[in-house]
Amino acid sequence: MAKKPVTRPRKIATQERSRATVDSLVEATARILVKDGFDKASTNRIAEVAGVSIGSLYQYFPSKEALVAAVIERHQQQIMQTVRSELAEVSGEPLEKAVRRFVAVAVRAHRIDPQLHRVLAEQIPRVGKLERMETFSRENFSLFSAYLEGARDQLGVDDLELASFVCVTTIEALTHNAVLHQSKVLAGERMEALVDEGARLVAGYLKGSPRA
Repeated sequence: MAKKPVTRPRKIATQERSRATVDSLVEATARILVKDGFDKASTNRIAEVAGVSIGSLYQYFPSKEALVAAVIERHQQQIMQTVRSELAEVSGEPLEKAVRRFVAVAVRAHRIDPQLHRVLAEQIPRVGKLERMETFSRENFSLFSAYLEGARDQLGVDDLELASFVCVTTIEALTHNAVLHQSKVLAGERMEALVDEGARLVAGYLKGSPRA
């Protein structure tokens, strides 16, 4: 049975110089992933591009998988900064307006370094911390669920946990494929049309027909 690669860093950089070294290594890993893909990335190549000795790399990261995990964590932090700021005011908004904001922010999240996102979503083996590659993450699922709890009087669905799963999965699939594989859909006014249609789809499901 193949041994799982270690995806945790060896140590956390605390001083300014060591943080700069780690940042250089993570940035170099991201550039190599975009240019050459996961399979062609190696610790030697990452160290070379970062301008760091291989010994210094191994001080902080035991494997390329650990470096990729750091890239994923940074990418998700960038995404969540966008999501939190965009959705901070969604509570209490009418259903159609709130759902449209959820769809729009999902599009924006996928457009944060889409080439890197494509590599992370499609090429990375799912082991250890690398299993956590999500754009519309568990935190966003919680945000969506919390909104539905406060909007029960506008809904035609009863099982809000199931409804949240259906909606978040639909939004993720729609925006992922549009941004990463159908870029023409996002040209000019078509991006607004995509958001409108996605919101109409999700809001229509949520409103449904009230059950007796």
